[in-house]
Amino acid sequence: MKIGIYGYGNLGRAAEIVSGDFGITVSAVFTRRDPDSVRTLRAPVYRRECVRAFSEEIDCMLMCGGSYTDLRCDTPDVARLFNTVDSFDIHSDIEKHREQVDCAAKETEHTSVVAVGWDPGLLSVFRAYFSGIMPRGEVNTFWGRGVSQGHSEVIRSIKGVKRAVEYTVPQSEAVMLARVGRTVDKYVRHKRECYVVAEECEQERIVREIKSIPEYYEGYETDVHFIDEEEFIKNHLYMPHKGECIAFNMSGVYREHISRAEMSVALDSNPEFTASVMLAYAKACVGLNAEGCFGAFTAFDVAPRYLVSDAVAQKVI
Repeated sequence: MKIGIYGYGNLGRAAEIVSGDFGITVSAVFTRRDPDSVRTLRAPVYRRECVRAFSEEIDCMLMCGGSYTDLRCDTPDVARLFNTVDSFDIHSDIEKHREQVDCAAKETEHTSVVAVGWDPGLLSVFRAYFSGIMPRGEVNTFWGRGVSQGHSEVIRSIKGVKRAVEYTVPQSEAVMLARVGRTVDKYVRHKRECYVVAEECEQERIVREIKSIPEYYEGYETDVHFIDEEEFIKNHLYMPHKGECIAFNMSGVYREHISRAEMSVALDSNPEFTASVMLAYAKACVGLNAEGCFGAFTAFDVAPRYLVSDAVAQKVI
């Protein structure tokens, strides 16, 4: 199986690094930068404008741009030429995004899987399982402490920002409430810690812009720390993350029996794990296309069997 990588930031590079684990070949990387300035492990690099020339050579295109700045437009455009997988992560806009990609992919009988990373993606599926199995229960999700690629990318899109990283931090009191079955408002589950490199004269404006970004920062407790580039390189290039989904239910005649289910991930490299999820769904995407399933799908729509070989399926069932 041959893939292309559309965008070569942290996620695109991670996809090339782990692609061999899946028996997948990276045929080409496509970038908006000067190709001569991009250093890959071994894949050739081309300008994004050249992508049409590869429509017969690539089985699936991994869309590795940012949700806030790229994927809304890029995935529908590329889905007319290739099967695609993206990790669009703005939860409230996923259905709208899926509909736009669905229309584009069906025009040319291509298949796309959207919004698949570890969340949205894997944890989305577990939220569905827990909600279905525990219909009267509560399901809460917590992320961190760790680096959010999407939240960091949004800050870096602000004029005047040289470097930036965001750490999503669960509020311990909110986690305790979730474990005893309480509904926890999304705005109090987490705080946001941002570390930014920028000129001093720009800092006041940048703080205002960060805290006003809807879906990412608006409404959340957000701390913005300005640091110099030396400190950033020393302390903030590492990209770990964590996440857990906690479900609580009470059953029985008097609701006297408690059930609790949890699913968690702990990651040294957020980009490499996200890329691994995307690559697994890229295989599924190609399989669905071969069966004539055209259009856009989410992790909800893709059966687990598409992610593994028949031999592995026999072991895990």
